[in-house]
Amino acid sequence: MSLTDIPPRPLESDERSNSDDAITSGSLAGAPMLGIFAGAVVIGALSWLPFGGVNWARWVIVTLLAYVIGTLIISRVVESPRQATDRFATAVMSSAFLLVMLPLVSVVWTVVERGANRFDWTFYSETMRGVIGEGGGGYHAIVGTLIVTSLTALFAIPFGLFTAIYLVEYANGSRFSKAVTALVDVMTGIPSIVAGLFAYALFVLIDGPGHRSGLAGAVALTLLMTPVVVRTSEEMLRLVPNELREASFALGVPRWRTITKVVLPTAIAGILTGIVLAVARVIGETAPLLVTVGITANLNKNPLSGRMATLPVFSYNSYKFPTLPPEASIDRAWTAALTLVLIVMVLFVTARILSSILKPKGLR
Repeated sequence: MSLTDIPPRPLESDERSNSDDAITSGSLAGAPMLGIFAGAVVIGALSWLPFGGVNWARWVIVTLLAYVIGTLIISRVVESPRQATDRFATAVMSSAFLLVMLPLVSVVWTVVERGANRFDWTFYSETMRGVIGEGGGGYHAIVGTLIVTSLTALFAIPFGLFTAIYLVEYANGSRFSKAVTALVDVMTGIPSIVAGLFAYALFVLIDGPGHRSGLAGAVALTLLMTPVVVRTSEEMLRLVPNELREASFALGVPRWRTITKVVLPTAIAGILTGIVLAVARVIGETAPLLVTVGITANLNKNPLSGRMATLPVFSYNSYKFPTLPPEASIDRAWTAALTLVLIVMVLFVTARILSSILKPKGLR
């Protein structure tokens, strides 16, 4: 008796119904889903009527809720239960993504809209020396921010990267490495004002009370940036396959050369991204710079002595202590915030370009 002689087993009624549902059920892919979303937008707009005014937050929340609930109900009617469940999960995930993106888009839009009022050559070429009301610019604050951030990166990147290399390549689970990991975890959660007070106290012991300098601000920001560099670099180094290290060791290559020629080039893209994230983490800090660097209306390019203006403190000072007319100070504060966003954007683009250039050819 061959297999072809065996008659097929008749389907039970439940199996036949499930099979028929899977084959004959409709689909909401494409235009129907757009229609459901459009209907949800209309429902969200109708939520304005009982309150007599436009509320964008209420509109977004009601729209997303109507979209998720409408997708579930209509999909259960039109499609099979399995497809309906998948469609509902997709709607929930996409709605959550939009809900998270909206505050970010709102913040960026507000900064660009308000900062565009003083986005001119005067702001980027003049200082606040002798300026009382309108006019003036943030050139001195931009220079101060670049100097302090560069010093911070010069201190934090080697410390953080070498610490990550030690933890991944040399530690082998020793007690000292566990203590270092615990300290890095603790430093990650240090409030920024604590780092500023520590740096201020350190330089007061060296130079006396009232010390203000860009170097003190760089030391404070180094305490905040180093643990971020350590954590991101450590995770990127751990993602490098051990087979690459073993192949290098099998060829008689020493460990230090394996790290510099195999491990670091493989993980360079992630390491650069982590470094840029760490820079973005500290470049907008206000509290530690307010304590250690202070604020001035003049241009100071010497980070070893004297007060320096930085964009975060300049923005805070312009908003908190406006001159007359106050609108001029508020506009300068928003433009300083926009400049910070642009600097971080340039850093991200530069990091992506460098990662693609430095990445090994086989991984591009």
